[in-house]
Amino acid sequence: MTTQADADRSFLIRGGIVLPMEGRQVHHDPGSVLVVDGAIAAVGSVEEVDRHPAAGNVPVIDADRHAVMPGMHNCHLHSGLLRGTAESLALWEWLENHIDPAHRALTPEIAEAASWMAYTEGVRGGTTSVLDMWRHMEGSARAAEAIGIRATLAPYTADLYDYFETLETNRRLLETHRVAAGGRVRTWVGLEHIFYCSPDMFRGAAALAEEFDTGIHTHSSESIWEVQECLRQFGRRPIEEFYQRGILGPSTVIAHGVWLDDREVRILAETGTAVTHCPCSNMKLSSGPARVGFYRSQGVTVALGSDGEKENNNLDMLEEMKFASLLAKVATLDPTVGDPWDILDMATRSGAEALGILDQTGTLEQGKDADIVLVNLQSLHFVPLLHGEDFNAPAHLVFSASARDVSDVWVQGRRLVAGGEVVTVDVAAVAERAQADAEELFARRRALQGETPSPATTLGKNA
Repeated sequence: MTTQADADRSFLIRGGIVLPMEGRQVHHDPGSVLVVDGAIAAVGSVEEVDRHPAAGNVPVIDADRHAVMPGMHNCHLHSGLLRGTAESLALWEWLENHIDPAHRALTPEIAEAASWMAYTEGVRGGTTSVLDMWRHMEGSARAAEAIGIRATLAPYTADLYDYFETLETNRRLLETHRVAAGGRVRTWVGLEHIFYCSPDMFRGAAALAEEFDTGIHTHSSESIWEVQECLRQFGRRPIEEFYQRGILGPSTVIAHGVWLDDREVRILAETGTAVTHCPCSNMKLSSGPARVGFYRSQGVTVALGSDGEKENNNLDMLEEMKFASLLAKVATLDPTVGDPWDILDMATRSGAEALGILDQTGTLEQGKDADIVLVNLQSLHFVPLLHGEDFNAPAHLVFSASARDVSDVWVQGRRLVAGGEVVTVDVAAVAERAQADAEELFARRRALQGETPSPATTLGKNA
């Protein structure tokens, strides 16, 4: 029996510029996507999809002068409430003086408010899936379930000081949220950083991930100093050390990977470990440009991420695509790199591949979940919009579009954004709560600041 909920998740997106992103530079212009019971039933030209038996029995959404693309995967995010503070600082000074003290002051209630804000902002801009490294993530799970976004939760764990998550709290989250919300919410094992976690903790994380058959997420090789310090302490570069500690593999995603040498790239390719490129964060913190084109050419899956709101200042994945392309061009002095199709792939198909959910999402293909984004191409900054031999919609999406141009978003066929407005939550209430909790967080941080040195302080003194 078909329920009203099923009916609401069946519809025809008709007459748009459809970019399936299934690994080839294929488009349907004009094209259509048919969704039945939350899954994609047909993709193709308007005429082809109109012939499907179900096409005449579902509501029609006119997608004229809209791009129709898969939902984007933000494969490295930190929920947070520090936007617009601690500006113009180098990475380790920034961590020591601002970020670590905020973690000490964080409460479960404040952490949950941050996730409500981050996920709402993300989905408004066409992000249908996040890999979030945060704390007190039972609240993050509640936010993701209510908003309707996919969320892979990777708690910040560390054992070299006492105000992050532990492997035991990570285990408890796995026990309750290994898979939740109809498969949209999942838990991984998180490791904060090589200098925040002991070798024993890395080994424990690998064992925990194996026990629960889940993934691992951590940072690596974000700064030159980090690589130098790793060589000094362990005699190996970070990825080589990770390999020795047993955390690399096809279910592991490394954030940043800016300063990888050729041997480390080979290790990642051989183990099937993915990298998340965070160009805006890497530029803002002066970390440097990752050799993304080279990594991909060597067989490494490279996804795209915003990093946190504090080191990016927004969670706009369309903007992130633009900077990913431009940073590659300026770093290599090669205008041919950062091709729009390649960048779109990183944000969609490769993101889903990194997260291990490519069988469910990441492309517009028959049988996959209907995680779909419509981008309105009718504004002046998309003129001229050309078709045929001069087809330029991918270039417009990468270089001209922003979150403000997203008009509609679906996850598993459920409409989360309609006409540019998030419809699953009260956005004003989310913002009001986040504002109040941010003010509380800053007050708590001021009261606690300076009591405990961070690992960055200790490392600096020992260097």
